[in-house]
Amino acid sequence: MNGLRGLIMDYAGVLTDGPEMVELARRVRTAGMRTAMLSDAAAVPDGCAELFDEVVLGAALGVRKPAPEVFEKVAQLLGLRPADCVMVDDLRANVLGARAAGMVIIRHTDPKTTIAEVEILFDLPPT
Repeated sequence: MNGLRGLIMDYAGVLTDGPEMVELARRVRTAGMRTAMLSDAAAVPDGCAELFDEVVLGAALGVRKPAPEVFEKVAQLLGLRPADCVMVDDLRANVLGARAAGMVIIRHTDPKTTIAEVEILFDLPPT
């Protein structure tokens, strides 16, 4: 077991990249992992937000992506250390900020690749 217990996902560009990405968040949470959405968006659809234990929008924590501090604070909200979390974002600056905070990172480029990587990291059965 690798100790990963939390998944943090961006909204625009990741969760908006198809229903399979939303389903991925549901699968990880159903597997018993903590989940958070971290987005610069001002609002997200309720149906999507319901999939997450925590939803952090904009500068709600006093700092924004890509600052490493925001990733540290989101991990704390989940009751985890940054090293226990995987951050999925489509922007290079944001994954670099998450890496600087100590998280495992996935730079989202397409659903198939991201889903396969998350399945491996959280030991989920493939779809």
